[in-house]
Amino acid sequence: MDNTDPVVAVETAMIAIRRRQTRRALAVQSGGPDPVQDVLDAVEAAAPGSIGVNGVAAALGVDQPRASKLAAAAVSAGLVRREADQQDGRRTNLVLTAEGRQQLDWVHGYRQERFADAMTGWTDAERETFADLLTRFVSGFDRL
Repeated sequence: MDNTDPVVAVETAMIAIRRRQTRRALAVQSGGPDPVQDVLDAVEAAAPGSIGVNGVAAALGVDQPRASKLAAAAVSAGLVRREADQQDGRRTNLVLTAEGRQQLDWVHGYRQERFADAMTGWTDAERETFADLLTRFVSGFDRL
């Protein structure tokens, strides 16, 4: 049996995942990073009509000017639109367009195919256990 500390093993695995994402091996093969896709992911993760540029900045870990540029690119691409906040007319929220929803659906399918390929040979029980444990692991960061 391997005597590797489980925390060290998790760290090593997370570094490998990050490197693959950096090389875009786990992302859509678009010839390079696609920060507009990151905006779509952030808008989708938020409650509908509840995220503006500041929320995108927080979700992506970038400053407000960078988030504003990324949001503008997503708007220009027709993937999101700006809407006045119904509770605070001074605020503008980002909302997915039909094209943005279509893009996200396609990207989800692509990612899920890659993940399924990585789990080739796993039993259904192993997939379920992994999904449960990974979800718990990621949720643990909410407590930090």
